[in-house]
Amino acid sequence: MKIAVIGQSLFGQEVYSHLRKEGHEVVGVFTIPDKDGKADPLGLQAEKDGVPVFKFPRWRARGQALPDVVAKYQALGAELNVLPFCSQFIPMEVINAPQHGSIIYHPSLLPRHRGASAINWTLIHGDKKGGFTIFWADDGLDTGDLLLQKECEVLPDDTVSTLYNRFLFPEGIKGMVQAVRLIAEGRAPRLPQPEEGASYEGIQKKETARINWDQPAEAIHNWIRGNDKVPGAWTEAGGQTLTFFNSTLNTSGLVPEGEVLAIPGAHRPGLVTKAGLILFGNDDRMLLVKNIQLEDGKMIPASQFFKAEASSALELTEAELVTAEAVRSAWKRILPSVSEVDDSTDFFKSGAASVDVVRLVEEVRELCDGLELENEDVYMATAFGDFIQLLVRKLRGEDDEGDSDIDYVEKSLNKLELRMPHQLFIGGTFVDAEGGQTYDTINPTDGSVICQVSLAQVSDVDKAVAAAKDAFENGRWGKISARDRGRLLYRLADLMEQHQEELATIEALDAGAVYTLALKTHVGMSIQTFRYFAGWCDKIQGSTIPINQARPNRNLTLTKKEPVGVCGIIIPWNYPLMMLSWKTAACLAAGNTVVIKPAQVTPLTALKFAELTLKAGIPKGVINILPGSGSLVGQRLADHPDVRKIGFTGSTEVGKHIMKSCALSNVKKVSLELGGKSPLIIFADCDLSKAVQMGMSSVFFNKGENCIAAGRLFVEDSIHDQFVRRVVEEVGKMKIGNPLDRGTDHGPQNHQAHLNKLREYCQRGVREGATLVCGGNQVPRPGFFFEPTVFTDVEDHMFIAKEESFGPIMVISRFADGDMDGVLSRANATEFGLASGVFTRDINKALYVSDKLAAGTVFVNTYNKTDVAAPFGGFKQSGFGKDLGEAALNEYLRVKTVTFEY
Repeated sequence: MKIAVIGQSLFGQEVYSHLRKEGHEVVGVFTIPDKDGKADPLGLQAEKDGVPVFKFPRWRARGQALPDVVAKYQALGAELNVLPFCSQFIPMEVINAPQHGSIIYHPSLLPRHRGASAINWTLIHGDKKGGFTIFWADDGLDTGDLLLQKECEVLPDDTVSTLYNRFLFPEGIKGMVQAVRLIAEGRAPRLPQPEEGASYEGIQKKETARINWDQPAEAIHNWIRGNDKVPGAWTEAGGQTLTFFNSTLNTSGLVPEGEVLAIPGAHRPGLVTKAGLILFGNDDRMLLVKNIQLEDGKMIPASQFFKAEASSALELTEAELVTAEAVRSAWKRILPSVSEVDDSTDFFKSGAASVDVVRLVEEVRELCDGLELENEDVYMATAFGDFIQLLVRKLRGEDDEGDSDIDYVEKSLNKLELRMPHQLFIGGTFVDAEGGQTYDTINPTDGSVICQVSLAQVSDVDKAVAAAKDAFENGRWGKISARDRGRLLYRLADLMEQHQEELATIEALDAGAVYTLALKTHVGMSIQTFRYFAGWCDKIQGSTIPINQARPNRNLTLTKKEPVGVCGIIIPWNYPLMMLSWKTAACLAAGNTVVIKPAQVTPLTALKFAELTLKAGIPKGVINILPGSGSLVGQRLADHPDVRKIGFTGSTEVGKHIMKSCALSNVKKVSLELGGKSPLIIFADCDLSKAVQMGMSSVFFNKGENCIAAGRLFVEDSIHDQFVRRVVEEVGKMKIGNPLDRGTDHGPQNHQAHLNKLREYCQRGVREGATLVCGGNQVPRPGFFFEPTVFTDVEDHMFIAKEESFGPIMVISRFADGDMDGVLSRANATEFGLASGVFTRDINKALYVSDKLAAGTVFVNTYNKTDVAAPFGGFKQSGFGKDLGEAALNEYLRVKTVTFEY
């Protein structure tokens, strides 16, 4: 058809472009005159396409159509007028002129909310359903016959912008195209609008947007969000006019304590807290406002209301000054009517519109190596000087709300000033647990209390999952490109590297890890893991598949790999940061969001990691961290209907329970890395010195708190005694002591209960007849230290031959010279299959044994040699699924098959 497009805005441009792609001939575009030297996007695109563009300042005068304007329109011979968004009054001589008349887009479900502020009133009235209507234009105000309607759910915290961006804009474009298609096919309905339920509300203006405080909290919340961003709900308070944005009724867990802000007419004074400004309705219910615009136009976080004047300007480096000038040039391009951009130049007062916000965000992204700004950031810093300050803080990795919003525990240790968060991390904010619940985390070196940590409750899990779900479905994380996602993970890895000494010190303090080992392995491998998976982000690909053709037509089948959604990750206490990284890096690389439950006894590096994710610019809600008990937090994650995947490392007993819960809840995907009793076979033809060295490492590495530790060594009879003698000599050289001392080889066990278990384990070994060669006791000093222990003469039926100690206990059994198949049978006679090892100089023997060992990893003439690129996981009751390597990504992806016929 020949179509005249009458309207404006980015929405109008998209409708215009889609109609042309559908094959329609757009004979003319009628849009508004240029404003401050800037052309409207619709007219700009049409001019580029060579389509006639008309920019009439008006169509009528004194109620009569202007003849020359109507004549220019009629000369085009349009068969249909399409009005996607039009702020001008179009005369009926134009509306009725085409063969098919005129159709208009309206952002409400007519007849409800007729008028120009339909989206605002949808929210102000608290409608549960919203949507749009495409109707046939008549001489009434939004009263024409209905052609097409589509509806959507209105979310509790929707604003005009979120509702528009999520549904009204993208689906509205499709709806307009569909409506034109129906007209072209002669199938477009004309359904008279019912009068029942009809409403008309006027245009929302600043003077009418004042908040009425004599109403319930929900009504106040609806008023604020219904006026967010334009015109802005306001009140008088603190001696000035304040405009409120970003309101929510989700105040679960918020404690109404903070600095009092008196608000005339309000039922109760407001409270400025770390979370924002708490307000009260006349029903005493709370709502939370997160952003405030001051009378001078400056937008600030509500939490900073009483601190706004105290903030100091950053001094820019030479490189940052260069960046500032590049951004200044971008402002000049976007604001052509401004002759000079200085620090006081206001983006919006200089003529910028919402479409320019999108452009500025994209230009900054190009200029600053993929730095992710949100549209909200532009509204928060509208003056150029403030915008540069915000930009530099983000480039430096500083959270825009500053460190003051994190309640740190501070300690001087290891020649460092440690600053450790100790609260739950939900939705990008550190918060107290429900009811203020806390527990003590203990230093295993001396048994002292390090600090109190927030103890998550079931309601906290629900909040964290809701935050992760919202971030996945509606947040920026799902909108950025895979390559930009990788950039964020690289940035996070860089920050972890910058803080590696602090992270390693916290691991030593909270988990008893020997500092030098923590630096290299606990932290070092964590950094490597994030860098490795950052590189995978833009290489996750599907495939095309040849299938039988549906003759005479043809088919194309392809697969897509998609993130599964919200994932729950439950990590153990032996490698608190490294196990978090192994699972979380793959999870995030795949595009998921996550709720992490660190082990209750070792929460501190996970919470420090949370702080670094803020500095890296990971969007809020993508990562949530909940210290707490497994029976409460872990169980709720396994049961939660909105969690789509659980990754767990821990005991086989708990793993079975989690697997059952995942099945009964919503058949969620699950991967399990469970217990082990890894066999290490040492043949007489080995390099004995290396076998002793690696045998020691296989058992005593990380104090034996190592999932792949060699739980049982099988030593060929002819070298057995010599091997034991040399091992005992080496054990005698090990220095037991403070994990922060650089010369320490062996630090404390992780916690008291584990120490007690090791004592009982050794006592049972002695009772059953094994020979205790050395060790077996707690070290007589403060803390949870246990002696490196060696047992020999261990027979297959004994408890210590079958069960994992998870401690520094070497369990040695003999096997007859040359009995390779016999020792393999004994090595495999376990329900576990996490790792295994063999030492021999005979390559044929090594290959044969590695083939026969029933374990997920086989080490040959080495041990503990894991790498971020090599998949890691067990067989049998040691679990299933993989961490690390490309295989780990599949644990956090789902494959969708799409088939076309043409």
